[in-house]
Amino acid sequence: MSATLIDGKAFAASIRERVAGHVARLKDDHGLTPGLAVVLVGEDPASQVYVRNKGKQTEEAGMASFEHRLPVDTPEADLLALIARLNRDAAVHGILVQLPLPDHIDAAKVINAIDPAKDVDGFHISNVGLLATGQKAMVPCTPLGCLMMLRDHLGDLSGQEAVVVGRSNIVGKPMAQLLLSDSCTVTVAHSRTRDLAEVCRRADILVAAVGRPQMIPGDWIRPGATVIDVGINRIPAPERGEGKTRLVGDVDFDSAVKVAGAITPVPGGVGPMTIACLLANTVTACCRANGLEEPEGLTA
Repeated sequence: MSATLIDGKAFAASIRERVAGHVARLKDDHGLTPGLAVVLVGEDPASQVYVRNKGKQTEEAGMASFEHRLPVDTPEADLLALIARLNRDAAVHGILVQLPLPDHIDAAKVINAIDPAKDVDGFHISNVGLLATGQKAMVPCTPLGCLMMLRDHLGDLSGQEAVVVGRSNIVGKPMAQLLLSDSCTVTVAHSRTRDLAEVCRRADILVAAVGRPQMIPGDWIRPGATVIDVGINRIPAPERGEGKTRLVGDVDFDSAVKVAGAITPVPGGVGPMTIACLLANTVTACCRANGLEEPEGLTA
């Protein structure tokens, strides 16, 4: 038995295509151009690449991209003042502050300074509370992407036994809330869960988001289960040469692919969905701000 590969790269491309179509209609029918503002403080290399990719894909979808790159020693007050200006700017429908922030800046204070209606990352405490109580919210991009792939592969998720390994505010907790909203029976597990292997083996849907490379082996997976591997971990790859590395997930792919019914690879699985869902959230925010119908299939 070999699992079906869930191609996140191809699925993300289809999401971006649908986003671009909706953007074109907003421009033609309503004279609206969704706008995404991304704020980067400092010069973290990974963050710079990520921000550059966000800007490129935003423009390719026909949306307005606003980038704000600030020095690493930018005072917290200056960053908060910029966010206040973006909150007031009618051309900006989504605001994303790239994490991590420098140590002298309180990330929670910055996130909660963003207008919840423009919080396309879904991290504002108001959006967290709305999601937890089953109300309309801006949903964090990575969990939203996972949900979209699950719905696309499995259809109706009602009654499925789902296990989420990981309890972060960014992925684990909102993922559990989304699965609950789709009427799954949900268990949130983590590195300290007793008999974690047995808990994982119960899952029809297993979402791995614990941040430990290849932590979940194939014999922890129920035969035929759908596995969503959110982990992106870099490990040494001496077979590629001295000092070389490779990306792996939180699941041991080589053993899991022999047991699972379907699985997302790393790379090429969940990763590409994050920016695609960021674009989708920006279009959703634009529609909500203008009292227009939300794009079908691009929200939770």
